Amino acid sequence: MSAQETVVTHQATTAAEERVSVASNWTLVWWRFKKHRLALFCSGLLIFMYLIVLVPDFFATEDPEFTEARQSFIPIQPLHLFDGAALSPWVPGVVGKRNSTTLRMEWKVDEARKIPVRFFVKGYPYKILGLIETDIHLIGPASSDAKDRLSLLGTDRLGRDQWSRVMFGTRTSMTIGMIAVVLSTIFGVLLGGISGYFGGIPDLIIQRLIELLQALPTIPIWLALTAALPQDWRPEQVFFAITIILSLIGWTTLGREVRGRFLALREEDFVLAAELAGCSRLRIITRHMVPTFMSHIIATATLAVPVMIVSETSLSFLGLGLRPPAISWGVLLQEAQNIQTIAQASWLLIPGIIVIIAVLAFNLVGDGL
Repeated sequence: MSAQETVVTHQATTAAEERVSVASNWTLVWWRFKKHRLALFCSGLLIFMYLIVLVPDFFATEDPEFTEARQSFIPIQPLHLFDGAALSPWVPGVVGKRNSTTLRMEWKVDEARKIPVRFFVKGYPYKILGLIETDIHLIGPASSDAKDRLSLLGTDRLGRDQWSRVMFGTRTSMTIGMIAVVLSTIFGVLLGGISGYFGGIPDLIIQRLIELLQALPTIPIWLALTAALPQDWRPEQVFFAITIILSLIGWTTLGREVRGRFLALREEDFVLAAELAGCSRLRIITRHMVPTFMSHIIATATLAVPVMIVSETSLSFLGLGLRPPAISWGVLLQEAQNIQTIAQASWLLIPGIIVIIAVLAFNLVGDGL
């Protein structure tokens, strides 16, 4: 290596070190995180899912509660973007024939009939975030003819569009998971911080409570708490109750970790300096001690979201959580409890695949963090 090349390399190294030395903590986190390509891709996937959470009506093709019993168990109509060499989206039509034995309509895809599909089409009216009224949807049939119905993920036993119901189920399940994690994180940091910082009787009471919650089997707790919910509650009330139940059960592990960290931090010099400066105990906890392990809290919370999603899905699948007319991934999977139904309409298991994808995405993002 020549002397000129050595000087250039040294200057580049010095410039990089200067960038690192003046960069904020969040900038350093982003530089490290974007090197994890898989976590970066999963972050984009989760952002897209939460975009669906904000405006599920825009991504839906029709009203999720619209029923058409005569068109039950219509199979998946796969979307084709090209018609020959031209960019012209379409889906195959469906043709039905009544079974002479069971007297049920049996549908199958008819590749000979093409239904043109367009993006940003008009459909049923809705409000964006409950404020802006519109009728524009991401995708839909080019024709308003009832025969040209679009079923990207098929229909269920009542003829309801599965794609639209999955969009609304995404809103419910992802929202419950996020809200439950936020509440459990607040409980874990608050109670774990009190236990580790104050010690004594508060520490004894909180630790015995954690041991009690961790010793009890999870499913019996779910059974007891959900059985206590009134049967005449509206879906919104059940939604709120399930979120509280999941957060009350999910804070114990983080509480133990925060307590252990606080036991080590409360004797540090910066904590003693804050106490001598007259800072209140709440300020010491929130402004001085918690930020020192914020990265661990973020990673833990990210990994806890899929646990909450699976818990809600399991509760709803067992009939203990959300119930129709509420729509969630677990409620949608209730349709797939019958083996005969699965044999006739295997696409009803698609919400389970979406649960797996969401859980893996959160886990990979947590790994990247």
